Amino acid sequence: MTDAPQKDRPWLIRTYAGHSTAKASNELYRNNLAKGQTGLSVAFDLPTQTGYDSDHILSRGEVGKVGVPVGHLGDMRALFKDIPLEQMNTSMTINATAPWLLSLYIAVAEEQGADVSKLQGTVQNDLIKEYLSRGTYICPPASSLKMIADVAEYCYTSVPKWNPMNVCSYHLQEAGATPEQELSFALATATAVLDQLRPRVAEEDFPALVGRISFFVNAGIRFVTEMCKMRAFVDLWDEICETRYGVTDPKYRRFRYGVQVNSLGLTEQQPENNVYRILIEMLAVTLSKKARARAVQLPAWNEALGLPRPWDQQWSMRMQQILAYETDLLEFDDLFDGNPAVDAKVEELKAGARAELAHIDSMGGAIDGIDYMKSRLVESNADRLGRIEAGETIVVGVNKWQKGEPSPLMTGDGGIMVVDPAVEAEQINSLNAWRAARNEGEVNAALKDLRAAAAEGRNIMPASIVAAKAGVTTGEWAEQMRAVHGEYRGPTGVGTGRSNKTEGLDDLRSSVDAVSDRLGRRLKFLVGKPGLDGHSNGAEQIAVRARDCGMDISYEGIRLTPSEIVAAALNDNAHVVGLSILSGSHIPLVEDLMAQMRDAGLGAIPVIVGGIIPDDDAKRLLAMGVSRVYTPKDFELNTIMADIVTLVDPEPVAAE
Repeated sequence: MTDAPQKDRPWLIRTYAGHSTAKASNELYRNNLAKGQTGLSVAFDLPTQTGYDSDHILSRGEVGKVGVPVGHLGDMRALFKDIPLEQMNTSMTINATAPWLLSLYIAVAEEQGADVSKLQGTVQNDLIKEYLSRGTYICPPASSLKMIADVAEYCYTSVPKWNPMNVCSYHLQEAGATPEQELSFALATATAVLDQLRPRVAEEDFPALVGRISFFVNAGIRFVTEMCKMRAFVDLWDEICETRYGVTDPKYRRFRYGVQVNSLGLTEQQPENNVYRILIEMLAVTLSKKARARAVQLPAWNEALGLPRPWDQQWSMRMQQILAYETDLLEFDDLFDGNPAVDAKVEELKAGARAELAHIDSMGGAIDGIDYMKSRLVESNADRLGRIEAGETIVVGVNKWQKGEPSPLMTGDGGIMVVDPAVEAEQINSLNAWRAARNEGEVNAALKDLRAAAAEGRNIMPASIVAAKAGVTTGEWAEQMRAVHGEYRGPTGVGTGRSNKTEGLDDLRSSVDAVSDRLGRRLKFLVGKPGLDGHSNGAEQIAVRARDCGMDISYEGIRLTPSEIVAAALNDNAHVVGLSILSGSHIPLVEDLMAQMRDAGLGAIPVIVGGIIPDDDAKRLLAMGVSRVYTPKDFELNTIMADIVTLVDPEPVAAE
């Protein structure tokens, strides 16, 4: 009788979580751990991600919305109260401020009496994808790459079990990447970081450092293709590590990755269907043993509507536990080895990725290829949306089988969690109390050394840890980085000339031409992203479609204040202003902008707003004077274009 194969250990089960305050998030984490979660995944709010204190003008409306605000050591202390960090595996989704948040984490661990060398976890620390898709960057690419390497070098010597970088292709897929683009752009990012790290360590130590690089990927609804993509990732990474970097030990060439399945495909229409989507997408990263994720976190069924509640997150966690513990999945060797259909698809994906990688290498690598990669993502996303609009790609409940019963899951609270607006004032008061209680001499000395370390090219981690312990704030840390390295505005990927994608746009182009004639000049459409939300996909696609319809578009990218958008509307003599806000901060930001529009004499200019906006909030926006509100259910961009033409037409044609 043969022995049964040894059962695999389950992957780390995580829930991406954090909101309101450190205290509230700590309670959420402890509850999730009690429910069977085996690792932590921290979501930070946008001010923390982009290096601003809660009282900065750009933080208005954003505090505690999409994650937890961490402004200083006291917040980090509260976040992990009664959670022994030496025993925890913590993933922190943080990029531009990754050196700082890791410094705060290390400082808290030391306060707990932990052996820092035993800490396990990950900082995402991938700035290249921030320029391409997520938008939480601060400094220019070369300076950011240096800081990534600082973290990796420090972790290698002082926190050896920590993953210093999580090459993140998740947001590339959210921005429209094809599987080949997701593979190649992520691998190009990884090689850019390893090329930067190689001279920093002894040659014999480099393979072990390569072995600490991990990945964070996305799994979409085409789950067979996505599973093949993961097998392709495993093969290509092994190939790159061996041929490019000479890593001979297979364990250091292992493709180690965590995953969150695709949130982009979650629908506002018939949101209960999202439960099936999430489950199917999880299969892509768990079925194949050789390409199985080491950690999984799943979105909740209602994330296209707003923030999930604890129960919603629990439901997604139970999905993981049922697959890991009730099924027999972990008892078998790889289910797909030798499958000709799978092998053929994997080889096809690898060939496409190798060709794209060679093209990026010919440009000088990922840093020099940022503009190229960004424009390719915008094109791919436009193609994806076009297929949905045309009905070539079916999305159940969206462009087919739209009629259905109302969901009983949409209870009296609207089926989502709403962050109390009072949280922002509470956090600012706490921040002011922290500043008042600290030793200013220690703070100033720490900031001076931090700035000197950055200016002199020293590794910034030791000075950052000293600054964390001295009571420096997140905004103050980032201010030193901005002062030394400068700020950066990433490419938008939106060209200003008309494209040749004219199919189905003839009538709209004629309408734009006619209205432009009546206006006496080309219809001017200003697209703006107020606040800190860096999810620019929607704004980019609106701008691209408006351009292709013949409008004169103005889109300067992310992270603008309402006053900057109003000034641009005045300067450009805009006929209509479109705002995109997906972070839940639409009420305060739009309220501020509308008041400033009126003060500038622009009250008659139509303003349209798009985002994840609950019905009650949409009514409030319309009451403020907003002309139209669009949410993810409004996927037909041509309908939005027709609305814009109608809004600015000085001689509206009588209804037919």
